[in-house]
This record gives sequence, structure tokens and C-alpha cells, in this order.
Amino acid sequence: MPQIRPITDLRNTSEISDICHAVREPVFITKNGYGDLVVMSIDTYERMLEVAAADVAISEAEAQIQADDKLHDAKVALKTLRRKHFG
Repeated sequence: MPQIRPITDLRNTSEISDICHAVREPVFITKNGYGDLVVMSIDTYERMLEVAAADVAISEAEAQIQADDKLHDAKVALKTLRRKHFG
């Protein structure tokens, strides 16, 4: 369940930091009852970047498949790569 905290809770930075590390999710900060900020640990941020990069790579691969309509057999491709790079 997402953590939603009022902006006044930012006065206690160590508590917000502990929450961010404990839940390993972004903490949403509200101002006057509306969403204003998102706070998260560095680990959570880096994990989100990795997931986003993987999503982009998958989307690019799917677009290439649709554009080329040409698939390669994985066993043949891996065998070729092994021969090329490992003799």
C-alpha cells in the first residue's frame, strides 16, 4: 500500500528516510490535500531506472521484430556467438 504523508512530516527527515528504506517504495507527499512530491531511497530510484531501461529495451526489440518480420533461432545465434568469441 502506498505511503502518503503530509508535507509537514518532512520536518522529521530521519523518520521519512526510515520509511523510504523500510517500504522500498516511493513515499507520496501531499500539500493542502493534493499530491506534491515523491520521496524515495536511492536504492528504490536505481531499481526503478533499471526496470525502465529494461522496458525500453523490450519495446525496441518488439519494434524491430515488427519492422523486420525476421526472427533468428536462439540456438544457432548462441552457437555462432560462442564460436566467434570463445573459439
